[in-house]
Amino acid sequence: MLPDITVFGRYTYLVTEVMWGTVALALLLYADALRTAARTVLVLYPFAYVWDWYTLEVGVFEIPLRTGIELLGIPLEEHIFMLVVPAMVVGAHETLGIVLDGDEAPTDAGPR
Repeated sequence: MLPDITVFGRYTYLVTEVMWGTVALALLLYADALRTAARTVLVLYPFAYVWDWYTLEVGVFEIPLRTGIELLGIPLEEHIFMLVVPAMVVGAHETLGIVLDGDEAPTDAGPR
């Protein structure tokens, strides 16, 4: 049985975002890929924002366990989600390259 995290009430989604954001940050720090992730987030964020805004606007999904704080028409937690997901992907990709290929952690000095 999975743990019941709804004990956080309206902060449930925010708590999960912070938890997974911490994992993403740890992976990025391990792989020395903060700049790479930042570039990826900057490129993807506008597309993710429009997609999220539209799907919420037309009622594709609802988020019941959230703070209720909205920025630019979408929940605060969704903005965090749009940062965490690409950061997690880049962090996992770069970390797997180090672990599986035996590569050294790169010095994130620029594009590869």
